[in-house]
Amino acid sequence: MIYFYLAFAVVVLFLAGIRIVRPTHRALIERLGKYHNFAHPGFHWIIPVIDKMYQVNITESMVDAEPQEIITNDNLNARVDAQVYFKVKSDEESVKGSIYNVNNYRYQIVNLARTTLRNIIGTMTLKSANSERGKINAELYRTLHTETQSWGIEIVRTELKEIDPPKDVQETMNKVVKAENEKIAAIDFATAAETTADGVKRAKIKEAEGFKQSKILHAEGEAEAIRLVNDAANKYFIGNAQLLRKLEAMETSLQQNAKIVVPVGSDLVNVISELAGITPLSKK
Repeated sequence: MIYFYLAFAVVVLFLAGIRIVRPTHRALIERLGKYHNFAHPGFHWIIPVIDKMYQVNITESMVDAEPQEIITNDNLNARVDAQVYFKVKSDEESVKGSIYNVNNYRYQIVNLARTTLRNIIGTMTLKSANSERGKINAELYRTLHTETQSWGIEIVRTELKEIDPPKDVQETMNKVVKAENEKIAAIDFATAAETTADGVKRAKIKEAEGFKQSKILHAEGEAEAIRLVNDAANKYFIGNAQLLRKLEAMETSLQQNAKIVVPVGSDLVNVISELAGITPLSKK
């Protein structure tokens, strides 16, 4: 019977000392309050009561810095919130640092992030804080990365979640943005109208230039025709141009049955006589 109880006690003691470390964790084993050894993922057995195991999650985690009111350099209250992504490094020294060098590293990261944000944004105007979020993130990351080196912590990234001004300031900013957008839209509309008017103007100019060119060509054509006629008249009717004109006038009149009195002995009578084969009358 004694052996039975003894065996039962051994089994209970063995079962009580079983510890399983998951791949997402690393563990520290202390013996009588003193660091004893580092535990990797897998099966481990510790001496109950004498040994204690402390497991640490090494996967990436996120803490919210919690919203806070920060007074900017232009004396405005801005509501600021940020998130910090971090993880405990998996080597033995880093895991030991997260347990022995800092008390509750998650809480400490939150407070360090809040303090850092107050220091950064307190030196900036509200407008610059909104437009330079990347700079704020970079400074916050750099400060946290430096301050947590001894904690065995790796700061993965920081994200500025919000920078909200007071309600009345926000309404004013919205009006300014709206006015700017309307101004840009008006400028774009005026530019488009100007472009359209310029296009119409150029089209009108092209049309006028075409009409002008056609008139010039037409006038040049008429001038060329007159020149050719004049050249022909000078070549074939030298000295008789006026007489030819008189004949043309008489021909036109005769076509309309008009009666014309021609003085006897005029050049016109002689020309008509020659054309008809009649000897002209001599002047006495």
